[in-house]
Amino acid sequence: MNSKYHSIILLIIATTGISFGGLIIRNLDSSDAWQVAFYRGLGFVITFIFILIYRYKKYCFKSIINTSYYGLIGGIFLMIANILFIHSMTITSIGNSLFTVSTIPFITSILAFFFLKEKIELKTFVLMVFAFAGIFIMFKSSIESNDYIGNILAFGCALSFSFFILLIRNLRNIDMMPSSLIGGIFIVIVSYAFMEGNIYISLHDILFCMLWGALLNGFMNSVFIFSTKHLYASEVSFFMLIEFSLGPIWVWLFLDELLRNETLLGGIIVISSLALFSLFQIKKVRANSKLI
Repeated sequence: MNSKYHSIILLIIATTGISFGGLIIRNLDSSDAWQVAFYRGLGFVITFIFILIYRYKKYCFKSIINTSYYGLIGGIFLMIANILFIHSMTITSIGNSLFTVSTIPFITSILAFFFLKEKIELKTFVLMVFAFAGIFIMFKSSIESNDYIGNILAFGCALSFSFFILLIRNLRNIDMMPSSLIGGIFIVIVSYAFMEGNIYISLHDILFCMLWGALLNGFMNSVFIFSTKHLYASEVSFFMLIEFSLGPIWVWLFLDELLRNETLLGGIIVISSLALFSLFQIKKVRANSKLI
């Protein structure tokens, strides 16, 4: 079995694992969003330090320094994205949060059009219209049920992460992987500040949050690093659909958290648009690679 198939299997396992994040946050006893962010971030930082040491060996600290202030900017974007994501899931349904966040590839394309002057193909534009129509359907429903703030936070998460992707795209000559660690450290610091040092939660919640950050997020990042060496970015994005699709299913199966009809309809539209977008990108990249 070659490296590409290994990457696909690992991505399926990793994206399936990270899809349990919503189920984890729904099973916490009494922790608020800031406490969840703190322990989840702490778990991620511990794991990612080992990942950087494994990858860079004795040059680990130097790799962080080499990101310069771009690493700090990237870390800020990642911090904002993660904190907004957690707050979103505590306010609205898991489906609303994940379906909204799944629009990251489309938001990135729009930002790249304005900031990097990248063209948007007609097929991509049409799929964007459908995807944002799905978001509008979910947002309209959330206004009527008065949990629209969660949707706004989820969209803010997607926007912030898209800016991070844009930063990486514009800095191809700089290894920005250590900025993930910087983002994790920022999450821990900011969360601690906002909860005014109130880190005392149940051992049950600590273990679940650490599991989410250290094992699921840490493992996902490791797999992402490995898979991007053997798969196209569009192929990686396609497998990320597993997280967005399974997340709402787990909380429905185990906790009976139902999706409103509008959320289900909007989610199907968004996920379908993203699936087609990923397939078009895979086809385009493979066609271009044959010409080289």
